[in-house]
Amino acid sequence: MASSVRTRFAPSPTGSLHVGSIRTALFAWLVARHDHGQFILRIEDTDQARHIDSAELHIFESLKALGLNFDEGPGIGGAYAPYRQSERLPLYLKWAHQLIDSGRAYADPYTPEEVQAFRDQANQAKLPFLYRNHRPDHPPAWNGQQPLRFKSDPKAYHWHDEVMGDLQTGPEVIDDFILIKSDGFPTYNFAHIVDDAEMKITHVIRGQEFIASVPDYLNLYEALKITPPILATMPLVMAPDGKKKLSKRDGAKDVLEYLNDGFLPEALVNFIASLGWNDGTEQEIFSRDELIQKFTLRRVGRSGAIFDEKRLLWMNGHYLRQLSLKELSEKAKTYWPKEAADSTDEYKSAVLGLVQERLKYLKELPGLTSFFFADQPVSPELWQSHQLLQKLSDQELTELLKKSRDNLAQSSFELADLTERLNQLLAQTSQKPAVLFSLIRIATTQAPASPGLAETLAILGKETTLRRIDQMIQSLNQS
Repeated sequence: MASSVRTRFAPSPTGSLHVGSIRTALFAWLVARHDHGQFILRIEDTDQARHIDSAELHIFESLKALGLNFDEGPGIGGAYAPYRQSERLPLYLKWAHQLIDSGRAYADPYTPEEVQAFRDQANQAKLPFLYRNHRPDHPPAWNGQQPLRFKSDPKAYHWHDEVMGDLQTGPEVIDDFILIKSDGFPTYNFAHIVDDAEMKITHVIRGQEFIASVPDYLNLYEALKITPPILATMPLVMAPDGKKKLSKRDGAKDVLEYLNDGFLPEALVNFIASLGWNDGTEQEIFSRDELIQKFTLRRVGRSGAIFDEKRLLWMNGHYLRQLSLKELSEKAKTYWPKEAADSTDEYKSAVLGLVQERLKYLKELPGLTSFFFADQPVSPELWQSHQLLQKLSDQELTELLKKSRDNLAQSSFELADLTERLNQLLAQTSQKPAVLFSLIRIATTQAPASPGLAETLAILGKETTLRRIDQMIQSLNQS
C-alpha cells in the first residue's frame, strides 16, 4: 500500500449529483487534504445504457463550484491515467484473464431467461437465490461474447470499517457475480477493485448502499491477491422526518441548483460536512481550513444524518452576513428584481445594506426588495389580516395615515429626524408601535415585512413615501 494517503471520488455520469454523493466527495477530499495526500476523480462510465453525456460536465462543474479540487483525473491527467473507465477496458481484460488462468472466473453459459428460471425456483422454495448453486461443471471457454463470472469461494469474513466499526458475515452471502458483461464493459463490482489497486487508493469512502456487497469484494480481493484499502461507509442522509432516505421528493436539490439560488459555496461545504460529522464540540461554523484540520473519519457517526434545510438557510444567512457590503453587492448582481435595472449602484448598495441581516439566500432578494424600486399595488389583505389593524375602521386608519403624512412631510428624511418624528407620532396618536408603525410600513411598502421603518423610509425618500401614503388613503376612501 502506498505510504501517501490517496482517496477518490468515483461517480457514474448517469444524472445529477445528489447530496449523498457530494458528501462522499467532500469527505474523501477532506481525508486527503487533512493528511496532505491526493484526491483523485475517476469517472465510472461502464453502464453505457444509463450514460448521460452532460452528466460528466455536471460533475466537474459541481466539484469546481464547491472548491473540491482534484489532483488527478480527467482533463488534468496523472500517473495512472486514463481516469475514465470506458478508456481502461484493456486493463480489465488483463486482470480478468488473471482470474481465468487461476480458475477463479468462468464464462456464463446461461441465457437471461434461464437465470430468471433459477430465481423463480429459489423464490418458490422460499430460499435466497445464489448463482453459485447453478455454477456449470464444465463452462465453455470465454470468448468475450458472454458474461464472465467470478468463481467465489464462500467463507465467513470479519473486517473493520472506519465508520461502522467491526463487521462480520457468514459464507451464505457470498455469490458468483458478473465481472465483465457481454458488451465488453466491466461491472462496478470488478472495475472499482481493479482501479483502486492500480491507482494505489488507500481509502475507499462510499455510501451505505454498498456495505452488503463488501464480503463479495473481500472475496475478490483475495482471488486477485490485493490487500484491501481502508474501508469507510457513510451513513445515510435522511429526509427531514428522519424516517427515510433523502430524495428529491423531500425538497433536496442538486448542488448547482443551490448555488444558482444564491447559496454560498462556503456555506454548502460547511453544511454538508456537518451531515454525519462533528468535531466533538458545539461549534457549527467551520472555515474550510478548520474542516481540513479537524476532519477525521473517526468523528463520522454511524446513524443517519438528518437533512435540515432550515439549518442550511440559517447557515447560509450567517455566511452572507459576514460579507462586506462590497462583496455582497458583487454576488448579488444577477439577483435584483427587474425593477432595479435603472437604479444606481449606490442606491442598490444602500438597499442591500438594509436587508443583509434578513437575507438567507440571494434568490429571495426580489421578494425582499421590490418595493424599494417600484410602487406595489395596494393590497387591502395586508391590513385586513393584521391582528391589530383589522380592529380599526377604514376611517380610523385614514386618520392615522393623514396625521403620519402631515408629520413626515415636515421631515428632512435624515435617519435621526425620521426616528424622532415616528416617536412623536406615537405620542400624538396614543398608538402602540405595533399599530402605527405597521400601518405606515404597509402603506409605504405593501409588503408583509420590511427592515426597520425609519431606515426604510430614509432610503425610499420623501417623495415616494408621501405618494404611497396618499395612494393608501385613496384606497381606504374607496373601500
